[in-house]
Amino acid sequence: MLDLLYNAANLFVLPFWALMILLPNWGVTRKVMGSFLPFVGLAGLYIYLFGSSLDPETAQAFSSTQLSDIARLFSMEKIAATGWVHFLVMDLFVGRWIYWEGQQTGVWTVHSLALSLFAGPMGLLSHILTRWVSQRFFPTVAVSSTPSPTNDLSHPDDLAQSVIE
Repeated sequence: MLDLLYNAANLFVLPFWALMILLPNWGVTRKVMGSFLPFVGLAGLYIYLFGSSLDPETAQAFSSTQLSDIARLFSMEKIAATGWVHFLVMDLFVGRWIYWEGQQTGVWTVHSLALSLFAGPMGLLSHILTRWVSQRFFPTVAVSSTPSPTNDLSHPDDLAQSVIE
């Protein structure tokens, strides 16, 4: 069962990445990526895996600051699957943020999205650098009238602004 959930999670994220990378300006892509719904299933799976893997031993290991304890913890298949789903959720969330940054600013994002798919932090850094270079050396590129997601707080900037207000 664990293998099925693991494989399903891996396959689940691929259409979202394909839409953002291959069809970024398609209305369907904007609609789908304007929602938090892609994260609901993955977050639910993460909560299930995390909760079902907790016992006194794993709880103690999670609270440890020792690398050897964390390594031993992640040597358990269920914990490794839980960690992997965590990566899938967070990398997709970062990819979605990069996607919307590109839609709003006109900054090229394909390379950053591809990197985020395989190595989230590298994709994030790539986008930050690309945006900086674009603003510094091509200031007219960073202006776009592309619509952002709906006003239902589905864009991270909208959510952050609502927290500030």
